[in-house]
Amino acid sequence: MAGNDLGSLLGGLLGGSGGGSQGGSGSGNILGALLSALGGSQGAGSGAGSNPLGGLLDMLTKSGLTEQKDSWVGTGQNQSVTGAQIQQALPDDTLQKVAEQAGVTPEQAASDLAQTLPQAVDKLTPQGQVPQAASLEELVRQQSL
Repeated sequence: MAGNDLGSLLGGLLGGSGGGSQGGSGSGNILGALLSALGGSQGAGSGAGSNPLGGLLDMLTKSGLTEQKDSWVGTGQNQSVTGAQIQQALPDDTLQKVAEQAGVTPEQAASDLAQTLPQAVDKLTPQGQVPQAASLEELVRQQSL
């Protein structure tokens, strides 16, 4: 339930129909699944507080994707990542949950995330830093205004 609401919010934030051949709702759903999986695992978000976006960015940093992550948060051009890099960055159980919620294989989920994460993080961090929010839904609503 919350994943679908979050997917709708993220799909709207990403521009809905402007996502290319895979469609906006698919992008929102895969991101919603990821961020709800990260937000739902309270113990796994070490150092991230209650903001799953912060936890995701922390995971990317720890897996060696600091340069790419910084380009998404910053105000310059977004660097790309591959599905393989996303698979390495995310815990296997998290990627499995995301894949199940999105109805795809873990490999496809990683590939979809590699395509959508750069622009999603960019839009969720418009001032070049992660805004503080009590929940991801609040964060998305703040940025959608």
